[in-house]
Amino acid sequence: MRPLTNLERFFEQLFERPAARLFHPRLQPVQLQRRIERAMETDRMSGADRTLVPNRFRVHLNPEDLDAFGDLTATLATDLAEGALAFARMHRYTLVDRPRVDLVADAGVGKGEIRVQARFAERESGHRDPAAEAPKDTRHPTPETPSAAPARGPQAPAKDAADGPRDAPPDPGDPRFISQTMVFAAPVAASPAARLREIRPNGTEREIDLDGAPLTIGRASDNGLVINDSRVSRHHARLQARRGALVFTDLASTNGSRVNGSQVAEVALGEGDRIEIGDTVLVVESVGDR
Repeated sequence: MRPLTNLERFFEQLFERPAARLFHPRLQPVQLQRRIERAMETDRMSGADRTLVPNRFRVHLNPEDLDAFGDLTATLATDLAEGALAFARMHRYTLVDRPRVDLVADAGVGKGEIRVQARFAERESGHRDPAAEAPKDTRHPTPETPSAAPARGPQAPAKDAADGPRDAPPDPGDPRFISQTMVFAAPVAASPAARLREIRPNGTEREIDLDGAPLTIGRASDNGLVINDSRVSRHHARLQARRGALVFTDLASTNGSRVNGSQVAEVALGEGDRIEIGDTVLVVESVGDR
């Protein structure tokens, strides 16, 4: 893939840049989109079961070219990010987080030229991860026999002066002499709660609250979300938390699943995404940590 990319860049320098300097054409959003897609393809990383692609892009433009977009700069950056998301989904690439595009004025870039820097970034969250906190000391005495092996060894209770010499060995028969075990509460990883809006084929709607636990979707009654739609498989799809993201997975359904109009096998969801299952639509109203 690298030799082909280098060849593309060679022809870009050979034809596009001289043309830009000669005719000074105004940059079009589609040109920026194609460069972002090219950067995504160039820096992708293939694993055993998925292909990771960058999700942060800095597009360097000549200050005059950037000023030409005027007040549309912010909207353009959002549209480019949405385009990058659609491109990744169309090619079934994996994104750690939704793409973000920043447009940067750079005097070192010639007029009509585009320079894109792509990188990988973890999911942004303003919430503290409970899994990173230290476990609480919830030590409780357990009525074990003294022969049981305690986690931190037996601890004799402190004696008052009336109880006898402090250096006297503890009496195993003393009911106060019991083994104690350190019990730690297992940290629970944060799972994204979500709210979905189901739009049925007959036009009726309902809201569905998710608590972050895995949820299966389909016609069968044993699913967490039962959908009465003849074009939906008995066990059609699954929603689950993965690395702090809400992930939709198609379970090899007969008619497949689409997200925002694109056929998908697995994809991370965000607010506003539309999941099409048969003739039923699920709209992601909100996503957030519990």
